[in-house]
Parts: sequence; C-alpha cells; structure tokens
Amino acid sequence: MTADRTPLTRTELADLLTGAAQSVSGILTAEYPTAAGRSYLHPVLGPLSAGPQVVGELNDRLEGFVAAEPRPATPAGLFTLASYASALGWLTESFAELTASVDQICTHVGIPTEPRGPVLTATDGAERDEEFDFAFSALELTAIRTAAQAAGLTPDDYVEVLSQSLLAASRITDACMEISSGLLEDAAYVLDEATDHVWIGDGPNSLPTLVRSLLARMEAAQ
Repeated sequence: MTADRTPLTRTELADLLTGAAQSVSGILTAEYPTAAGRSYLHPVLGPLSAGPQVVGELNDRLEGFVAAEPRPATPAGLFTLASYASALGWLTESFAELTASVDQICTHVGIPTEPRGPVLTATDGAERDEEFDFAFSALELTAIRTAAQAAGLTPDDYVEVLSQSLLAASRITDACMEISSGLLEDAAYVLDEATDHVWIGDGPNSLPTLVRSLLARMEAAQ
C-alpha cells in the first residue's frame, strides 16, 4: 500500500480480509520434512514452520493498512480493521500455544536422564501387548515399535508424545479454520453492504465475526 491513497473501496477491503483468510488456511497444508527420529512431531511441523511467516506477513499488511493516509475511518474500514486485528491476535495467540506444546513434547522426550527401557519387539512383552490391544491392531503395533525404535523411545513414550503432537495439531487446525472462516464471513459482509451502511453499533451483529467469537470464548472461560 502507498503512503498516500484514496479510501479503500468495499471490494479492496473485502480482498484484504479474503487474502488474510487464504494465508491462514494455507498454514494447514504446509509440509515440512520430518526425520524418522522425530516422526512424532510430524503432525505439528508443517504448521509450526509456516505459522511465523504468515503471522509476520499479516502483521506487515495490518501496519500498512493502518499507517497509510487517509487512515481507515469509514464504517466499512473500521469493521475491516477490527476483523483483521482480531484474526491476527487470535492467530498469534494460537501459535504461542502451539510453540509451548511443542516445547513440552521436546522436554518430555529429553527426560528422564535415566536410560529408557528396551523397545518392545514382536516376540517380547506379551503383557504390554494386551495393554495396547484396546487401541491398536497388530499391524499398528508393529508400526509403533518401528517408529519408536527410530526415535529412541519406548512404545509407551512414543505413543504419549505422538498423542500430544496430534492434540496440538488438532488445536491449531481448529483455530486456523475458525479464523479463516470468520475472515471470509466478514469479507462477504463488507462486500455485500454499502460502505456507509455497514452497521457498527451496540448490537452483537454489529461486530465482526471474529470479535464475537473471541468475546464468546472469553465468556465461556469465566
């Protein structure tokens, strides 16, 4: 964006939100090569590698949107600003939580300092097999043992950290999907309404989708 401009049209404002939505949804399709010894981190490495760049790009666009003259002042412009800022804040918080979860997984893998127990093989640990039979087939048990051995973990530890990784991946997926969906809803609202009639008042429908979602989360947490 230039430093001197005419106010953005409804289409340009909607495009700003739509572009942000596409960037956020792209996080979920990001791939990152995972070594066999770190296969338990595979569910989170793609989002973890793509997230910071997306956050940085969205932050740069927001700064440009706010800094350019004239500053957003129309109802549509303020509505767009609120939606975009909410999305960026939510995404930043979500990645802070993802990073913390990955740190916990890495810490767990690095301790205890005492030697780990031997990895189960196909011929030993029949009693441990019974423990896994409720959730895994024989083929899955073999795959777990193989992956655990490559990672230098016991099968129990491997399943635990993989479960934590999958949970963290599920949380960032849900967040990105909700953020992207909210941005698209707000983009459609800005585009469909006449600029001077985008409603910003006291009612709940006057707030961007993501602002309402954030308020609902805060109320639920109380």
